[in-house]
Amino acid sequence: MLKSWRPFVFGLCVGLLSVPLILLLNRRQTSVPIKLNPPPPTLTPVPLRVHVTGAVRAPGVYELRRDSILQDAINAAGGLTEFASTDRLNLAELLEDGQQIVVPELLPTLPPTSTSAPGQPTSTPDPAQPTATVQAATGGLVNINTATQTELETLPRIGPAIAQRIIEYRNANGPFNSIEEIKNVQGIGEATFEAIAPFITVK
Repeated sequence: MLKSWRPFVFGLCVGLLSVPLILLLNRRQTSVPIKLNPPPPTLTPVPLRVHVTGAVRAPGVYELRRDSILQDAINAAGGLTEFASTDRLNLAELLEDGQQIVVPELLPTLPPTSTSAPGQPTSTPDPAQPTATVQAATGGLVNINTATQTELETLPRIGPAIAQRIIEYRNANGPFNSIEEIKNVQGIGEATFEAIAPFITVK
C-alpha cells in the first residue's frame, strides 16, 4: 500500500516546489521598469542682425530670418529713397549675421558749362535744372535754419519728403549749429550731404 502512495506523494512535492518557482519568475518579469525617452527639444532659430544704411527711408539695425535676402533688409528699413541706386546691388544675395548694407545714392548731375564766345549771348539756365546750380553760379546759399520747404527743395537730391523732415528736425531740436548737423536728418546720407554742402549755410 505504501508503494501505491509514492507516486502521489512525489507529484504533490513537485507541485508544491513548482509554485514558488513560477511566482518568482513572474515577479522578475513584471518588476522590470519601462524607460520612456523624452521627445527631442524644439530648436528656435536665432534671427540674424544686419545694419542697413545709405539711401533707405529708415536706416538702422534690423532682425531678420536666417534665410533672408538683401531685398528683405531694404524692405525692413522702409524701402529705398528716391535717390537710391541699386545697379551695383544683388537684391537676391543671402544675408549674414552682422552684415552692413550700404545702399548707394545717385550722384548729382551738373548742367553743362556755358562755352559762349565773347560777344555772344550766354545761354539761359534751363528751368528743369535744380535752382541750386543757379545759386552756385551767383554765390547764393540756402540757409537751412530759415529756408522754407520750397527753398529747401531747390537743393540737389532734396525732395518734398526730405525737405519736410529738415523743417521738422529743426523745429524739434532748434537751429543747426553747422551744416554737418543736417546729416542727422533721416534720409540724408554722406552722398547727399556732399551734393548739397556747397549750396547751404547756417548763417
